Amino acid sequence: MKYLHNISRIEAFSDAVFAFAATLMVVNFDMGSDFTTINKSEATNFLSFFVSFFVLLALWWVHYNFFRRTNYMDNWIIACNAILLFFVLYYVFPLKSLVQSWMGEGVKTPESLASLFLLYGMGFLLIFLCFSLMYHRAHKKSKDTSNSIQLYFYFRHFLIFVIVALISLCIAYLKIGIGYGSPGFIYALLGPLCGLHSYLFYKKYDIS
Repeated sequence: MKYLHNISRIEAFSDAVFAFAATLMVVNFDMGSDFTTINKSEATNFLSFFVSFFVLLALWWVHYNFFRRTNYMDNWIIACNAILLFFVLYYVFPLKSLVQSWMGEGVKTPESLASLFLLYGMGFLLIFLCFSLMYHRAHKKSKDTSNSIQLYFYFRHFLIFVIVALISLCIAYLKIGIGYGSPGFIYALLGPLCGLHSYLFYKKYDIS
């Protein structure tokens, strides 16, 4: 007998993993014992925690929206979701280190900075590749035409994130403009590329 998947259980487990990732950030957050003075290192720790937390919250929101946009679930999506959650846990640490490097903490050499950009870019790429594949699977299995078009849009939308991450990884690997953080600035392309994609997609499918 084939049983239906319980989506609420999958969402509950996913939320628990996101909560665990937030807990890892808190555990690694150290402001010292003297709260009357805050040195540069403590300010850097706070900023890295602040940025990491809201990036994690943004990822949770993207994940939340996927389950609002489709009721379809199968073993393929469950497996992809599990891989996604694994990379979310991994992603927290290079993200914090990258923020700390902006403040002149931790990373001392161009080689170390390039390695950090590679770790960050790989995490970013794999997370949004999972999102894109989940949307693609849901799109292929959707029986509602209007919903299928929406799912197809988000499959392509997050594929842009993957492509930009690939460009950043290539720049980081070749160490082009590492001292200026060029692999990070490449992510600014997401805004115009996603905007152009939305315009062309809505025009093609006559979506107002």
